[in-house]
Amino acid sequence: MSVKVRSVSKHYGKQKAVDSISFDAAPGRILGFLGPNGAGKSTTMKMLSSYLMPDSGSASICGYDTQGQSLEVKRLIGYLPENTPLYLDMYVKEFLSFVANSYQLSQTAKKINDVIEQVGLQSEQHKKIGMLSKGYKQRVGLAQAIIHDPKVLILDEPTSGLDPNQLLDIRSLIKSLGTDKTVILSTHIMQEVEAICDDVIIINKGKIVADTSIESLIAQHGPLSLEDIFRNITV
Repeated sequence: MSVKVRSVSKHYGKQKAVDSISFDAAPGRILGFLGPNGAGKSTTMKMLSSYLMPDSGSASICGYDTQGQSLEVKRLIGYLPENTPLYLDMYVKEFLSFVANSYQLSQTAKKINDVIEQVGLQSEQHKKIGMLSKGYKQRVGLAQAIIHDPKVLILDEPTSGLDPNQLLDIRSLIKSLGTDKTVILSTHIMQEVEAICDDVIIINKGKIVADTSIESLIAQHGPLSLEDIFRNITV
């Protein structure tokens, strides 16, 4: 398994955001990480990226501990947080060059051009990031997450702000990336989960309430839609 989480908990003051959760994520599969607002999804993703440290338990990325080996972890993951931090005064290519150099990549110009084509930023590549629409800013965020060809992708609401055409393009890209990477994807869009995810975890009030394949989850709940299943489990 590329991602292993064992009995991880995280508190914010007296609030238990994540309550002793355990799960695995495998290469070549896309894991949908679902839950209501405030369920603990983003907190879990931040802990997997070594941005936050758990209060208890452990997590590893490709065998590296997220607490004790955070630099190695950060080299292996691509992380798109819910609110992508971008340098708005930088040009798209300038920003991607900055990211590529921070990873000490070789053939930087080729990798930048390749990733711009991958995420569909050709028409926007010479603009300042601050001039871009929300959807194109999201594409820049996705480009910085994949430019170093990470083994694990952690994507928090990656299609937020995209129009229907952009949505299909980015879904297709994520699906293709998931053929040889481990992808953990958080979203509130159930159609997106059905379209691109192989497995699903549902977290509610900090606890995992479902952990199975999409097919098994739907089979277990008869004729219900994924949206209705989600509501029944989390309400």
